[in-house]
Amino acid sequence: MSVEHNFITLGIESSCDETGIGLYATKQGLIAHRLFSQVNIHAEYGGVVPELASREHIQRIVPLVKMVLADANLNLADLGGIAYTAGPGLAGALLVGAAVAKSLAWGLGINALAVHHMEGHLLAPLLENLQPKMPFVALLVSGGHSLLVDVRGIGCYKILGQSLDDAAGEAFDKTAKILGLGYPGGPALAKLAEEGDESVFKFPRPMTNRPGLDFSFSGLKTFARNTFIQHPQKKADIAKAFEVASIQTLTIKCRRALEQTGYKTLVVAGGVSANLALRKRLDIMGENLKVAVFYPRQEFCTDNGAMIALVGHLRLLQGQCDSDNNINIKPRWSLEELLAV
Repeated sequence: MSVEHNFITLGIESSCDETGIGLYATKQGLIAHRLFSQVNIHAEYGGVVPELASREHIQRIVPLVKMVLADANLNLADLGGIAYTAGPGLAGALLVGAAVAKSLAWGLGINALAVHHMEGHLLAPLLENLQPKMPFVALLVSGGHSLLVDVRGIGCYKILGQSLDDAAGEAFDKTAKILGLGYPGGPALAKLAEEGDESVFKFPRPMTNRPGLDFSFSGLKTFARNTFIQHPQKKADIAKAFEVASIQTLTIKCRRALEQTGYKTLVVAGGVSANLALRKRLDIMGENLKVAVFYPRQEFCTDNGAMIALVGHLRLLQGQCDSDNNINIKPRWSLEELLAV
């Protein structure tokens, strides 16, 4: 493709409870993006209700596509390709985004491409002006995933460690629920932890006293629940102890992964990467190890269409695309299955 041609990719994200649309162009990079969050809708239930999530995606995707195109002063005819999240995620929610993407692409006569949700998070720092160079270690921490990944190139991923039970973000949310905090629980717990005293309780650092890079946060959540039963008046201190233990566990594993690979760059992404206490701890570790640490901006830590547009753009430019017009999703999908670029 000639440098003069400005290839524009539309990205659609609908893996869970956020509808995200983004536009990424060869010349300008990210040119527009919008997000509709369903947090208020699911808050009264204390968690995501899959059926409601799917219905909201159905209502929101097409209007958001129109808004993003208007923001960029573009028309559907200007699109060169469409990328959509095909997994991992909620099956019903994924089907909505996939159906819209494949229908639009078929109608416009352009290529569509299934994108891995976690690859979107992993490469989200490439949306910034200051970008990490590969190879690097990536810590992906969200409500559904906790992964340490050896990133040697786009599509060249080796999972070094992962959660054996609850993901870090899931443990944050469940602990917040135990403490009677609002939804989403992670940010609410982090806010309460600011008022806590770190010296009151000492929580375990799961699986740090043995070799390896896997995680386990279920026991930490149970420890928080038992502590709360014994000390119901100490919510802020419990929140602080839980946050400190979780962050130190993640930091210890990141240090091990960096030492194991010998890499001098760490990328941290996913919803939990928005946690300021985690960023502070990892920045200190980076300074001590002389390792550069990269994060997406706050708005791109959680699910968004910009990261899907970026990944789709990079892959579409290399000639990758769906081989047929079937609407296929992959609710369970390993990063190690992806093709290299």
